[in-house]
Amino acid sequence: MTDSNDDEFDPTAPDQREIGREMVDESTGLGSVMAHAYRGELGRVDTWRQRLDQTTTWAVTVMAAILTWAFSSPDNPHYILLIGIVVVTVFLGIEARRYRDYDVFRARVRILQENLLATALDPSRGVEHLNWRAELSQDYREPTVKVSMQEALVNRLRRVYLALLGVLLVAWLFRVTAFAAREDWIETAAIARIPGSIVIVVIGVFYAALLVTALWPRERQAKGEFRKETETEGDWKDSDAKDESRNR
Repeated sequence: MTDSNDDEFDPTAPDQREIGREMVDESTGLGSVMAHAYRGELGRVDTWRQRLDQTTTWAVTVMAAILTWAFSSPDNPHYILLIGIVVVTVFLGIEARRYRDYDVFRARVRILQENLLATALDPSRGVEHLNWRAELSQDYREPTVKVSMQEALVNRLRRVYLALLGVLLVAWLFRVTAFAAREDWIETAAIARIPGSIVIVVIGVFYAALLVTALWPRERQAKGEFRKETETEGDWKDSDAKDESRNR
């Protein structure tokens, strides 16, 4: 392996790309450092994953409280559900921002797994990124987010918040129709001096924007490995099943 005191660094050189093999074959100081770094990055990923879950938990809790109060009495105003939509949307923005931070550390863990651990376990396949050490070094020097705010919003919308906001919309429609059967539901949708027709148009435009944002096709910056459908999907479990059947 290249002398650590040498200032010349070529990230595409075989001994630099396949450092995973060297870490297994011999004890190196860099191997110990990378082990601690990997453990630290895993801790950060877990912390930010918990923060994402906490945001979702708070959104669901607030939504459940608003739904309970809105339907507890016919005299309670329907616009409390619209306030719930606003609050859940705020949680969506918070979670999208946290997702961008989470993705930074998840990307570091993945680059170590792909190029260091995977190469150490099976050196015959080489590395995924020829200059992975330089990329990781640059990211440690100048940390940068890997996905845009728009993509983060789309991710959280598709995974969680589109369903939550959809429940609130259905609840609001039910509240202004079934709970006011003797009145025109458009008039029931009014808020103070704001006509019901305007309220309905605003809500319709808002949800249309949500659907366009969530469903509009675009190229993803995040890798999304678990979404890939390849011919090798499930091979590990299949091979285990085959081994078990043979042992029987």
